[in-house]
Amino acid sequence: MANYQRRQILKGLAATLIGGASGISLTSRAQSDAVASTEPYQKTALLSAGQKNKTCYPASISTRLFACSNVGTDLQRNQVALKRLMCAGFDIANPDIVQRQFLRFAGTDAQRASDLQNIATGGVMAPKLLLGLRGGYGAMRVLPLVDWASLGRVMNEHGTILAGFSDVTAVQCALLAQGGMSSLSAPMLYGEFGKEMLDEADQQSCRYFVQALTQSNLSITVNSGRVWSRLPKSTAMSSVMTGTIWGGNLSVVSALVGSPYLPQPQGGIVFLEDVGEQPYRIERMLYSLYLAGAFQYQQAIVLGAFSAMGVDGYDKRYDLLEVVEQLHKVTNLPVFMGLPFGHVANKFSFPLGARCTLTCLDNESFKLEFANYPTIDSRAVYTEALWMDSFDLSHSMS
Repeated sequence: MANYQRRQILKGLAATLIGGASGISLTSRAQSDAVASTEPYQKTALLSAGQKNKTCYPASISTRLFACSNVGTDLQRNQVALKRLMCAGFDIANPDIVQRQFLRFAGTDAQRASDLQNIATGGVMAPKLLLGLRGGYGAMRVLPLVDWASLGRVMNEHGTILAGFSDVTAVQCALLAQGGMSSLSAPMLYGEFGKEMLDEADQQSCRYFVQALTQSNLSITVNSGRVWSRLPKSTAMSSVMTGTIWGGNLSVVSALVGSPYLPQPQGGIVFLEDVGEQPYRIERMLYSLYLAGAFQYQQAIVLGAFSAMGVDGYDKRYDLLEVVEQLHKVTNLPVFMGLPFGHVANKFSFPLGARCTLTCLDNESFKLEFANYPTIDSRAVYTEALWMDSFDLSHSMS
């Protein structure tokens, strides 16, 4: 029965996404069939010679999508991502939301807010994973429409993991500031899992995603970064600090200044990344946070990738290093640069809103160790399915 239902879901998915207004409504498997299993689900062998047999795992990890920002316009890309995730073991209860669109957004404000508010009110069961569709813009418009305190309480009770980055930063900040709940900086459905072909860097990001989902004591060591610090090198204990790590996309975090959705945990560690911003604009946003007092009670600043930055039009010597030097000077905080996360292919996933121990190893190396965040059973995830190509998927799920 499970095999038949799974095939019907995928057939309905293809018809809905490709056929447009086909009238087919997608549902999750029946609750009685959603028993977790850790054994691979044996599927039909591939026909091409020389290839290993590919399998899918039972979709046993309860999962819901939330689409708070841009619409995912490429329907084929949505379909590939959904198939990969289902093959990897994620039981997606609401795949049809990938079709929603209002202007540039993945639905009206009310529709996008309902992805989260329905969980907060108990209208739908809280899943184990809440995965973002994509970034862009739009999350700030839904912030006043969600009861974040209730959502945080429900997620904490069910051990729910909310995953995303970029514009989803607004949701993650609100969830921490008002709901006291952690989330996961991680790839999203459309941007990463929907790519036609995932190269080695993308595949490594998928591995890091699964590690962050399943390891209760995640550790990341950066060996080729840069550290600005006035801490005494002779005092070993001075190079270790523990606090709540928070932040995300710099453009979004700085836009939350003055709102009740900006977290400011006492003794926290701030993480920031961005894409497509010139050095002066990065500095302006950092100054916005500094002048608002956002760094006042923090212990350190960790910087991720600042990709597609460009060169300053007035003086090319004014670069990101100059900006970081100024940030270190005015905040008097240690700044750790080079955490591989942001709008780049090869990125680590890691918790936000969790306890983080940050250790300065030397002037180029540092380590982050995370604790107190929800995880899932690693035996339920088939990692390689997250980059399986369309041919393999069609045979594995037949």
